[in-house]
Amino acid sequence: MHDYPRSFWYLEANCTPGREKLPEQRVGSDRNGVSRSPGPGLSSSGLLYSLPSGRYSAKSSSIMEENGKAEVDEVEIEVEKGKTDNENGKAVIEKLETEVEKENIDIENGKTDVGKVETEAEKGKTVIENGEVDVESGKTQIENGKPEEKKNGIEKNGKPSERKTMAYDDVVELLGQFGKYQRRIYILLCLPAISCALHKLSGVFLQARVAHRCLLPGEEANTSYFNINDSISSMIYPWDSFQKARSSCLRYDINITGAYLDGKIPSNHTVSCSHWVYDTSNYGSTTLTEWDLVCDHAWLKATSDALLMIGVMLGSIIFGDLSDRVGRKPIFFISLVMQVVFGLLVAISPNYYSFMFSRMIVGATTSGVYLVAYVIAMEMVGPKKRMVAGVIFQMFFTFGFILTAGFAFYLREWRTLQIALTLPGIAFFTYWWFVPESVRWQLTKGRWEEAKKTLRAVAAENKKTLPESVIDELCTQVENDRKAETAGGKEKPSLLHLFKYPNLRKKSLVIFFLWFVSSGTYYGLSWNTSKLGGNEYINFVISGTVEVPAYTILIFTLDRWGRKAILCGSMIIAGICLLATALVPADLQWLSITLAMAGKLAITSGYGTVYILTAEQFPTVIRNVGLGAASTFARVGGILAPYVNIMAELWTPLPLIVFGVLSLVSGSSALILPETLNKTLPETIEDGELFGKKAYKKKDYRNGEEMSQLSENKS
Repeated sequence: MHDYPRSFWYLEANCTPGREKLPEQRVGSDRNGVSRSPGPGLSSSGLLYSLPSGRYSAKSSSIMEENGKAEVDEVEIEVEKGKTDNENGKAVIEKLETEVEKENIDIENGKTDVGKVETEAEKGKTVIENGEVDVESGKTQIENGKPEEKKNGIEKNGKPSERKTMAYDDVVELLGQFGKYQRRIYILLCLPAISCALHKLSGVFLQARVAHRCLLPGEEANTSYFNINDSISSMIYPWDSFQKARSSCLRYDINITGAYLDGKIPSNHTVSCSHWVYDTSNYGSTTLTEWDLVCDHAWLKATSDALLMIGVMLGSIIFGDLSDRVGRKPIFFISLVMQVVFGLLVAISPNYYSFMFSRMIVGATTSGVYLVAYVIAMEMVGPKKRMVAGVIFQMFFTFGFILTAGFAFYLREWRTLQIALTLPGIAFFTYWWFVPESVRWQLTKGRWEEAKKTLRAVAAENKKTLPESVIDELCTQVENDRKAETAGGKEKPSLLHLFKYPNLRKKSLVIFFLWFVSSGTYYGLSWNTSKLGGNEYINFVISGTVEVPAYTILIFTLDRWGRKAILCGSMIIAGICLLATALVPADLQWLSITLAMAGKLAITSGYGTVYILTAEQFPTVIRNVGLGAASTFARVGGILAPYVNIMAELWTPLPLIVFGVLSLVSGSSALILPETLNKTLPETIEDGELFGKKAYKKKDYRNGEEMSQLSENKS
């Protein structure tokens, strides 16, 4: 016997004892919604039925549907005209004839056209989903066949219809995918993303790299920067072959005045500079000029940026866990307060060590603010709007990226700049009275009354009707799910399961490497704009602006070209562009900047794609664990990126070459990953191990159909 879809009607002929069964025939609608004929051989005593326990005959019953429910009340042997008229949500099947010949089943906009009946019943149930009829336990239910009358368990008259479960996303759809209430809260939640970008990227200007030279013997410490003519410079400073300029960290150990007056050739013996003179024409002051973070102390600047990313990593772990325990809203608000407090402490730091510590805490708060705000926003938006809503949310971060340059251009003193970047965060304190707690979190914690109150508020502002029975059903379903999770005592999958099986281990390592490179390259390029030459402010603005087309490209291509093609292409293009900067002559500075920005655009697209691909690669039972581990590797990449940028002190293009090589390698390694677009995603560890192999057979229940899918790994 063939495995037919559950969404077909079946007819069994002469199933009562002592009577011979006719051949089983299949009736259903094809892809165009046209019914298929059952073929010859149907007995005049064939009966339409479906009972849970097996095959039985049904006599003298007719099918009536009242308020979206079709109840089998009386079935007659003769079907007249093979059509069922369903008016105002009522489907009446009046007569079934003893012989069904070449009729059509067509459920369209609330009308059921019954034409073809089959001789086979499977599992005692006949299901019509998405335009097909569900007959169960002697009753006919039309589910999803009348979109204007019933949707997600609610009929046109506002009464709840029968359904097995009510998921949270179903309720969100009933309330409106992105209604007035969601739009208002969504905008409020997007604004703090701007503040997070200001703090994450402010280091480019707070610790800006400025031109400097050794303080000459006899000069005062507050001497203004000035250019020395070549004749004097050649006697004082040795030539730096990497920088192709006179050294700013070493000087010849000579008596400068005496050597110059006597015309002597300077000594080859060099000494390290202990004090410097800085060019303040572009920056009034920075942390580098205040605490001499140059030459042998340049690593301290990199360490400050690294500690910021360590804070981001710790914040995602700590605040993420706390938001699950005590609630999204309180952790979001606490993070906002801490961000302002420690942001101001950064501005008044008496020494560099307190500066680094305060920035690390600020980095942690950016995770608490950004991630929690993102979660609240995505949990209240309908599933059909989440992809666009998520991309727009990230664009607010991009806007903050660009805005940082505007603040820095007008505020050239680093302490004043830090205060200006921090103070706008005070306005977010008012969010306590405007931003609600996440309904999903309230449900998972059993706070039923609070969840109901929030849902009613959403329904009222969106002008939607949400029956109490639906809310009660949702609460019941969530409670049952909670009990099911705590029962059974099964071992929960852990990170070790990702490395236990060869195929899953290979994919996991590639994914972790992709996150490491994507994050490291993204932040490395963002922090490296001052070393590209040209106007630093314009470079920074361009670096942020290219993220807009990067995200826009993803919206229009991810569901067309596939995740794998976009990811591999983006990473490889980024690598090629960054490596090409090493071949650009010094006098073609504009070309070097263009290539670096093209690499930034490509790496941004790749970074955005790896989020989606990772979520679809890992099995459902371990998806959160896999995403958490991948995020940790991303933070490690961000931590190491500042130290790669230090290599510019040896050779200016070197950081771009390192990032370019890593991007090429990671993009090439991604070729071994299977495509996930329109594929049945793995659910168990076993599925994850088989996913991507040449013969991966997985049952898919999309749209109520049970199908077998053969996923091929073309890599």
